[in-house]
Amino acid sequence: MSKDYYNILGVSKDASDDEIKKAFRKAAHKHHPDKKSGDEAKFKEINEAYQVLSDKQKRGQYDQFGSSFDQAGAGGQGFGGFDFSGFQGGQNGFNFEFGGDGGGFGDIFGDIFGGGRGQGQNQNQGKGNDVSVDIEITLEEAVVETEKDINISISSLCSVCDGIGAEKGSKVESCKTCGGSGQVTKQRRTILGTFAQNEICPDCQGVGETFEKKCSACGGDGKTKQNKTIKVKIPAGIANGQTIRLSGQGEAGFRPGKGNSVAGDLYITVRVKQHSLFERKGDDIIYNLQISISQAALGDKINIPTLQGEIKLKIPSGIQSGKIIKLKEKGITHLQGRGKGDMFVVVQVMTPEKLSRSQKKIFEELKKEGI
Repeated sequence: MSKDYYNILGVSKDASDDEIKKAFRKAAHKHHPDKKSGDEAKFKEINEAYQVLSDKQKRGQYDQFGSSFDQAGAGGQGFGGFDFSGFQGGQNGFNFEFGGDGGGFGDIFGDIFGGGRGQGQNQNQGKGNDVSVDIEITLEEAVVETEKDINISISSLCSVCDGIGAEKGSKVESCKTCGGSGQVTKQRRTILGTFAQNEICPDCQGVGETFEKKCSACGGDGKTKQNKTIKVKIPAGIANGQTIRLSGQGEAGFRPGKGNSVAGDLYITVRVKQHSLFERKGDDIIYNLQISISQAALGDKINIPTLQGEIKLKIPSGIQSGKIIKLKEKGITHLQGRGKGDMFVVVQVMTPEKLSRSQKKIFEELKKEGI
């Protein structure tokens, strides 16, 4: 029975090449066997449909003869009767070389398998690893710029070989693993066959050279673990969970025989402690103030805490429970820009749970007065 390749990809018969390619990407991502929702049989069917509809000659023959067009003189042998003579043969199927000047499989399957063009060329070759640490500060410290010391154990350039990884005077040789190319080819086996992919040589880290004798201090790694104290400025207004990046303060990089690689970065995640009195909402501060019935009725002046120190707050007479008093610019400094947030004082009028005889008498008199 003839297969409807257009229906399999979910496109119309007059779909453009670009529409077919987009439909294949979407369907392949959805049904790839590595995903939880994947379907190996469906994925193979989608791939079969794309291989026909993406080729103008095969598509024309398919439109004329259906999916059995290979029996009508399409020629070629192999998967589904298609001609894969343009690809390098692999032991378990077909060996597609990712990368290259053309589009096709290098573009399509790069998204699915995490490969794609240029994987063999690492732009950050020899760059050190990034390091992530957490630091805790108080809410008061988050209001103003503060400086903290961070103590970390980190890989730094070896002081004996200056990060080269070789003993002094050691002879430099061409890497035996990659033959001096800096790259090795590895085979990846998938349901579609075996794929060849270039990777950085694990022995020379892409340099193409090694040395006769490794450094006795670092064992040839070019770096050793060292304890370091790093000062970091924490800007005013920083929020809980925000990250500060210190360029070049991460682990030392390594390029055998070179010693001039780029260090990674240090990422500092700031954790702001929860305050016992204040609640933070963005750059604003919320403070719950409890007052007595008499203070609410008669008004008062009360000392209250703020992030900038204690101030005297005027309570107007007749204030109701739940009323909010706004204190302008008594909140957190804006991280990007000038000014500060505000402080909102939420008034809570407290009703006494137990009354003395004299207090009870006073409230009974007030009751008679309709208060």
